[in-house]
Amino acid sequence: MPSLDDLKKRIKSVKSTQKITKAMKMVAAAKLRKAQENAEKGRPYSKKMQNIILNLTKSISDPENAPKLLVGTGKDQVYLCVVLTADRGLCGGFNSNICKLAKTNFKKLLSEGKEIKIITVGSKGLDQIRREYGKYVIKKLNFKNKKQISFNEAEIVGKEIIELFNKNEFDKCIIFYNNFKNVITQIPQAQQIIPAEKIESNDKDKTEEKLSYEFEPDEDEILEDLLPKNISTQVFKALLENAASEQGSRMTAMDNATRNAGDLVDKLTINYNRSRQASITKELIEIISGAESL
Repeated sequence: MPSLDDLKKRIKSVKSTQKITKAMKMVAAAKLRKAQENAEKGRPYSKKMQNIILNLTKSISDPENAPKLLVGTGKDQVYLCVVLTADRGLCGGFNSNICKLAKTNFKKLLSEGKEIKIITVGSKGLDQIRREYGKYVIKKLNFKNKKQISFNEAEIVGKEIIELFNKNEFDKCIIFYNNFKNVITQIPQAQQIIPAEKIESNDKDKTEEKLSYEFEPDEDEILEDLLPKNISTQVFKALLENAASEQGSRMTAMDNATRNAGDLVDKLTINYNRSRQASITKELIEIISGAESL
């Protein structure tokens, strides 16, 4: 049984931890508002861009002469998997959920005889993936020094993807990230960005798909700039969704940690009081027994 001094130190230690987790929860809550706002603002642009690309894909009559970024290589053998995670922990199952979905896809592709190549964005994803699939990792990126993710970081990832595609290193590209729904719920996503693939549709999207586009000055010239930009845009949307999901998950995790610390302090306090009472009772019995013996 621990001594009174040990219990006292443990209570003090847990209370210190509780203060830290409470402070981290408040910081995450403050960051969440801005991150959520950025994610919600980025959705319409990336969705519209994706719809335009899909519309163009369906309107192509000669796939052989069409841009490869638009229609793909025509093969289905080599997959580039870009796993987007955080560089920091203490955010619940945020990183684990993304890696779990990615690993499920890796396993499925390998079982089908496909070849995979992995790019990790974020050190936490790398830590989990390299245990089983380290030999497939071809590039490791992280933005630890960046306080806030911007489009510049998305362009770095986008250019890396396009450079590999231009070298015929892969046929299809899939990005893995968490889609922010609310503070409690973040949904892991696997989105194919080369060639573009629609995830979900509604009546409005179906109407937009029927639209035709007129290009000025020239279709090839515009697509040359638009297609690489779409890759970076989809990556940027994923990074924004991840930023909001990370803060929401951290806020929930730190709230749970603070509550658990409070419950542990209550239990330790009860044990401390009981031990103290037993110690006092024992001392009184010894004093009384000594007095009677005299």
